[in-house]
Amino acid sequence: MVNVLSEAKKQQVVALGRLGWSLRRIQEATGVRRETCSGYLKAAGIELRAARRRRLPPPALEPDSKPASEVITDPGLPVGAAEGTPERPGRVSVSLCAPHREAIELALGRSRNAMSIWQQLVDDHGFRGGYLSVQRFVTKCKGAPLAEAFCRFETAAGEEGQVDYGTGPMVRDPTTRKYRRTRLFVLTLGHSRKSVRLLCW
Repeated sequence: MVNVLSEAKKQQVVALGRLGWSLRRIQEATGVRRETCSGYLKAAGIELRAARRRRLPPPALEPDSKPASEVITDPGLPVGAAEGTPERPGRVSVSLCAPHREAIELALGRSRNAMSIWQQLVDDHGFRGGYLSVQRFVTKCKGAPLAEAFCRFETAAGEEGQVDYGTGPMVRDPTTRKYRRTRLFVLTLGHSRKSVRLLCW
């Protein structure tokens, strides 16, 4: 059974139906339920818009299928084509960073990180590539990190100690009430590697 609407509301529903509005949109605009709108539109001989079909969710992956392990930025290339495959022999991708190799290696020699190198390339050389491109290139340039060499002293207990001085922080002098630079005194025992650190004037 169709609810009875006022003549003004009925005319509004029919006018919106003639404009091709969906039942849902008419309901939102007028506050009249879709079923009621449908009845009035059918009585006026107005064809209703077909309801949209819901999109089905993507099918679940089969248990033995694996997700993609490579990302290809060129949609026309098959997986692995960047290295040169039988499908496209001889095709090798070249990094946007390759023309700037010298500047990148110089910056790496100054212990700069990938972000600062990328910013310098953009500012000084008009580089149009993204940060991730520079990060990948820097990783390839660095290669495996080299192990840092340390000199280890093997001594008997109480036989040897190492002394060093360094610059300490600014500290307020209790007598003059002014800040003064301190010196850092470090004594490290050779056998146990225990150390004493003292601030002195």
